[in-house]
Amino acid sequence: MDQQPPYPPQQPYGQQPSGWQPGGQLSAMDRTWGGAAHWSALVAAFLALAFLGPLLVLLVRSDSPWVRRQAVESLNFQLSMVIYGIVGGILAVVVVVLTLGIGVLAVIPIALAAAGFWLVFTIIGAVKASNGEDYRYPLTIRMVS
Repeated sequence: MDQQPPYPPQQPYGQQPSGWQPGGQLSAMDRTWGGAAHWSALVAAFLALAFLGPLLVLLVRSDSPWVRRQAVESLNFQLSMVIYGIVGGILAVVVVVLTLGIGVLAVIPIALAAAGFWLVFTIIGAVKASNGEDYRYPLTIRMVS
């Protein structure tokens, strides 16, 4: 009995083709800029504006579909972390006020864990992109496409 060949890969519903297909050859420059899209968030974090690094890479090197995809992924993660930080900060103030300051014992470890989460996954994304691998951050709100 003859089996039909499997269907060719299709674009997910509701998404536009990216122009870059997995398995394609990447230049060293693309890998460098892809890594820069992630590493730049660490540098910009010293100004408390981690999203500016990936945004700058997106604006400067959007001619390469792969670099653009890495910059968009990093930008979405950094913007998501800003949103989570604002919401978490508001909740932390409420908890500390309602518990008359005792809540700070819970707020500080949670804030440190969130900062560690951000740091670890930003470094993982940068290393993967520098090696030419695609990386999708966890817990990311996809605002920019």
